[in-house]
Amino acid sequence: MAPISTLYLLAYNSFQAIGWAVSLTIIFFNLLSTSSLTATFASAGTLICFLQCAAFLEVVHGAIGLVPSGVLLPMLQWSGRTHFVLAIVRGIPEVQELPSVFITFLAWSIAEVIRYSHYAFSCLGNCPSWITYIRYTAFIVLYPLGVFPGEVWAMYQALPIIKKNKIYADSFSILPFSYYDFLKVVIVVYPFLWFKLYLHLFKQRRSKLYKRHDKKRA
Repeated sequence: MAPISTLYLLAYNSFQAIGWAVSLTIIFFNLLSTSSLTATFASAGTLICFLQCAAFLEVVHGAIGLVPSGVLLPMLQWSGRTHFVLAIVRGIPEVQELPSVFITFLAWSIAEVIRYSHYAFSCLGNCPSWITYIRYTAFIVLYPLGVFPGEVWAMYQALPIIKKNKIYADSFSILPFSYYDFLKVVIVVYPFLWFKLYLHLFKQRRSKLYKRHDKKRA
């Protein structure tokens, strides 16, 4: 019998894969039925917020050694995305109808269906080679798409709204800077932190795909 930890990871990754597949279906259905990008958050936002918050378990998985990912990279990815989806998109109604939110959610959904499907099949010990290839190739396009015309652009568009309405002013009242100042720093730093993760994925790509190719040659 498979270890309990493997069964748990299979269940978790299958749940996430199905959840993101549902969100992707909702996004496409909304696009086809309305011919508009403005209702993406209204249709799929609650589900995506839930799935992203639930992904904190991946930080826990790395912290307790359930998976070999460690803590730093999962925490960077989770905190960046969760801040974006909760504080920027969910917390500021004016942002919710921006095309950059559609771009972000579309890129996230496609990438996560691929990623979690790969993890789930890997838990079974028999991941098809084509899924592995897609997992370590699709990110090359999907990750920059989700970050630059998606997350970063949405945060930039949110700046004047935050400044005008003094959003989260009460939460930052005890600090020597405002949320507006904080977000400007985030926008500058975000691409550099993201690039660290991006390079890490390229290292994984070389390891996974070339190792598989060498095994076939042997």
